[in-house]
Amino acid sequence: MSVAPDAVIVSPLVPKTASPISQHLPSLPRMSPSERQLLFERWRAACPEPTTELVWHTPFQLLLAVMLSAQSTDISVNRVLAPLLPCLRYPEDLLTLGLPAFEAAIRTLGLYRAKARHGLECARLLVERHQGQIPHTRIALEALPGVGRKTANVVLNTLYGEPTIAVDTHVFRVANRTGLAPGKTPLAVEEQLMQQVPQEFQQHAHHWLILHGRYLCRARMPRCSECSVHDLCDMGKSLV
Repeated sequence: MSVAPDAVIVSPLVPKTASPISQHLPSLPRMSPSERQLLFERWRAACPEPTTELVWHTPFQLLLAVMLSAQSTDISVNRVLAPLLPCLRYPEDLLTLGLPAFEAAIRTLGLYRAKARHGLECARLLVERHQGQIPHTRIALEALPGVGRKTANVVLNTLYGEPTIAVDTHVFRVANRTGLAPGKTPLAVEEQLMQQVPQEFQQHAHHWLILHGRYLCRARMPRCSECSVHDLCDMGKSLV
């Protein structure tokens, strides 16, 4: 993932002159209910059980990895965490490691100093307030340092199986480009997706959207000729 929690993304589909008020007005989906159903049926057939590409073995490792992924790729996060995973299984382990060592270990990531501080403070609060466990509510998660709405959504979905959708650059792009759930801000897109994605697909929609944006519906040179849903997509239809 490559967007900081709660960051505002400006869609290339939105004129730069759009007023602040217009950014909060809902956009109308351009994909019909039957097209939405078919889109997710195809994604499910190709990948029935999608999940995050972040590597983790314990709930704390998942939370830490998602926090580190802000403005960094999953590949880079996996690379820096690989040697740490055996000794960073629980919040107490990060407190034992300490800030200088953790900073040094993740120094190749963007904003690593802030991420290291947030990670240590988050670990401390998990021990003090939650007995070292990862909270199961959005309010409790977002009360942790370095945890915004996007990070909370990923944890609630991946760890607890809740039908939340975290909007990163990939999800934002796919939702707008396809016409599935257009919106001018990540929150607007998230709200649209929660309304437009059929209920049976909501639990895995987050990962299908990310994987589609990461590997096919790329920001530059999208691979439309290889896309299984190009006939349902605004961009794909325009290329026919």
